[in-house]
Amino acid sequence: MILLWGLIRDRPIAAVRDRLLRIGAPVRFLDQRRVLDMTVRLDTGAGNRVLVGDEELDLDQVRALYLRPHDSTRLPALRGQPRSSVQRTHATAVDLTLNAWADRTPAYVLNRPRAAASNGSKPFQLRAVAAAGFRVPRTLVSTDPDRVAAFVAEHRDVIVKSVSGVRSRVRRVVAADAARFAAVATCPTLFQCRVPGVDVRVHVVGASVFAAEVDSAADDYRYARVQGHPDPKLTGIEVPDEVARRCVALCAALDLPVAGIDLRRTPDGEWYCFEVNPSPGFTYYESSTGAPIATAIAGLLAAAALC
Repeated sequence: MILLWGLIRDRPIAAVRDRLLRIGAPVRFLDQRRVLDMTVRLDTGAGNRVLVGDEELDLDQVRALYLRPHDSTRLPALRGQPRSSVQRTHATAVDLTLNAWADRTPAYVLNRPRAAASNGSKPFQLRAVAAAGFRVPRTLVSTDPDRVAAFVAEHRDVIVKSVSGVRSRVRRVVAADAARFAAVATCPTLFQCRVPGVDVRVHVVGASVFAAEVDSAADDYRYARVQGHPDPKLTGIEVPDEVARRCVALCAALDLPVAGIDLRRTPDGEWYCFEVNPSPGFTYYESSTGAPIATAIAGLLAAAALC
């Protein structure tokens, strides 16, 4: 059995489910919207299982798992509930228990929750990036306003973003930001030398590599409109073999069979890597380039389910 866990409206989950159903794979979908109806029982005499209302799912029958769970406490049914409420406590327990099972099950998992932890620290992840052979920008993580000011004065063209896995908008540091440097004292913040060039998003699925070149003048093309730029134009490309090998090796080192890697190709042909997304929303790139990313993920899951 192949198990998918997440929200059906989540486009990557829906795309993979569609590809699996097309080939007649044995698929079960664990709908996170029903978290309040779920009871997870692990290591009992009856085995590992999930009860969803009157339905029972035998987790020991799962041979492959693709998960993209969200924080259940943020679902519409739980909004406005106090943190100490029975409902929020139950939802949190279900999330934690299923994540723990996903980390230790012998099934083939895309991706194990523990592997996604590498994205929780950009500096930690950048060490793995450099070890894979990619260039990384000069980086400062600091809570010292004076060090931040000195870094910006030295390098001039600098960007700022979150140091953790929390999504943030990448943007350039401008002169007016100097008045806000004191704020870093309360929150470690990441500053990097801006690297000129063209963004390339690479999706790795097993040993397969799918690359998209991004044409955008925005500091963060994901928010191009907010930053006053047209929507980015994405074009499917082939990256050099050595770059592809580095991407696959990097994902293997991070134990991420599926990942999205943010690269930038400089005008002189150097390749920089900024970060690795352990749960990429690949459908945005797939719909623009035609790259068969969902099909490749479904293929990994289907092959594992046959073992």
